[in-house]
Amino acid sequence: MDDILIEILHALRAGVEVDTDFLETLMRKHNRNLSDNKQHYAKKQVIPYYLNVKENDPDHWKSWHIDPQLEQRLMQAVRVKPSRTASGVATITVLTKPWKCSSNCLYCPNDLMMPKSYLSDEPACQRAQRNCFDPFLQAAARIHTLTQMGHVTDRIELIILGGTWTDYSKNYQLWFVSELLRALTLFDDQDTFSAEVTRRRAFYDKVGFDGSRSQAQQFVEPWQSRVNNGACSYNHAWDNLYGKSALWESIAQMQTCSVDNLDRWQEANAQGTHRVVGIAIETRPDGITPAALQTLKRVGCTKVQIGIQSLNPQVLTMNDRRLDIPSIRTAFSLLRLYGFKVHAHFMVNLYGTNPTADKADYLKLVTNASFIPDEIKLYPCVLVAGTKLNKHFADKSWQPYSENELLDVLVADTLHTPPYIRISRMIRDISAHDIKAGNKKVNLRQMVEQKLDAPNQSVNEMRYREIGARSVNADQISYEVLQYETDATNEYFIQAITKEHRIVAFLRLSLPHETYVRNYAGTLPVNTSEAMVRELHLYGRSPEPTEEARRAERFHIAQSLVAQAQDVAHSNGYTRLNVMCSIGMRSYYDALGFTGRGAYQYLDIDPK
Repeated sequence: MDDILIEILHALRAGVEVDTDFLETLMRKHNRNLSDNKQHYAKKQVIPYYLNVKENDPDHWKSWHIDPQLEQRLMQAVRVKPSRTASGVATITVLTKPWKCSSNCLYCPNDLMMPKSYLSDEPACQRAQRNCFDPFLQAAARIHTLTQMGHVTDRIELIILGGTWTDYSKNYQLWFVSELLRALTLFDDQDTFSAEVTRRRAFYDKVGFDGSRSQAQQFVEPWQSRVNNGACSYNHAWDNLYGKSALWESIAQMQTCSVDNLDRWQEANAQGTHRVVGIAIETRPDGITPAALQTLKRVGCTKVQIGIQSLNPQVLTMNDRRLDIPSIRTAFSLLRLYGFKVHAHFMVNLYGTNPTADKADYLKLVTNASFIPDEIKLYPCVLVAGTKLNKHFADKSWQPYSENELLDVLVADTLHTPPYIRISRMIRDISAHDIKAGNKKVNLRQMVEQKLDAPNQSVNEMRYREIGARSVNADQISYEVLQYETDATNEYFIQAITKEHRIVAFLRLSLPHETYVRNYAGTLPVNTSEAMVRELHLYGRSPEPTEEARRAERFHIAQSLVAQAQDVAHSNGYTRLNVMCSIGMRSYYDALGFTGRGAYQYLDIDPK
């Protein structure tokens, strides 16, 4: 591997483009002289080898004469799966412990080894189980992997999965987030970090929890068969398994955290090198209350994923989804007024619907002022074992759409999506062998986009237009302000775009309606004259030659977006900009002119 690394460095110094073709040719050349039974070299081995030498053999590392600029170019050249951090943010997905849900939907998986709605073969679920559902161990494993793959992890978004976050106790919520921050903050101090990983593993060994799939299967087996054949519900089985388990009770006693301890790790992370710039949780719309949102902003949450699935009351009832439309409306309004980004989950091909109704339902979601999320996870219903949907499949009252029908719905939905809404995903990470009927193709989004690429097709949806990791000069950017109204706010989407209408950056600005704010007087973080910046995001890479110049150019774009937000707010009579500020973005917003600490920072608007 040493010879391979030296050749890559020589190429980079000579200005040669070290791309996929270059690396594949290089690996083939060196593998040619290896025997068949010897492990062949691969791109994914380069960065772990480099980092190991840098840490454990500093004299050898110095012989390579690598300066910071060359190191950065090396990491970019050999990074594995570069799209994972193309937006400039590294995502770490973790899962909460098995827990009940306040609903029992027809289509929802009932894997007792997991929180309600998740299956143990999903990638994030496998990682969580191996790490005993411990947030510290999960975050530790993911940041180590991302680092070994060559990704920059100075800015991290935490995605916390687990069904219904607000159904967990407040103490568990505080503890879970605190441990995630602790892992990311301690990562640079490898001695302390490794000692904590060892201590945490020893705790689980002591109580008899090894995190193995076989142990979990043996634990749930007596009740899983009853759930699968409809003899009892997931919640009833959970009560008899986890609710009466001495093992899980001993683990729960460890899962406690004071507000002061959370504060400590928030402050430490804000000063660390792996800063959390966003935290997303998922819950049900009826779990969105002012009290719940107070806790969410206290732990540093910035995005809330809410399971809508359908806006048709009859379809919701037929699918046993205990949810009404007024609670969905209220959830959208409260989330905006608190400054959260709203990520809706929406399903097609539910029991009781059809392609035409699905298209109309989605159009209502993205155009009706009571809804209009910022992001959407749009995915088809599939059949898995142990769900109540199986009986409807057996009697043919529910059937999965054909591939053509499904693509037709998803293409139509994408074309109806306004330019300020992002469709983040079109599938769930359910393993193909767990799907008894329905879509099993993991490239469903790609299939949809192939149909969208037709001549004269106009696609406004955000993800389709993102610049990604491509370079763009600031002088090639223009700014566009889009306005739309919701029940509780006037929304302004300010986007920086190229001449091809690719998104380079954007800002979401909410101007709350006075009557709505007065109705919730005393519970909201905004007053009637205060606006809210709910999101500021930049994509792409600057072509500037130095890292300092690149950062300066990107910061200038952010300043331009904030300045336009000030102008919009001022012209509408607002005197202050608030921003929902994540833990790791406090100093960034300080530099943009905001002040204050805690969940929100603010910028008073110059009356000019």
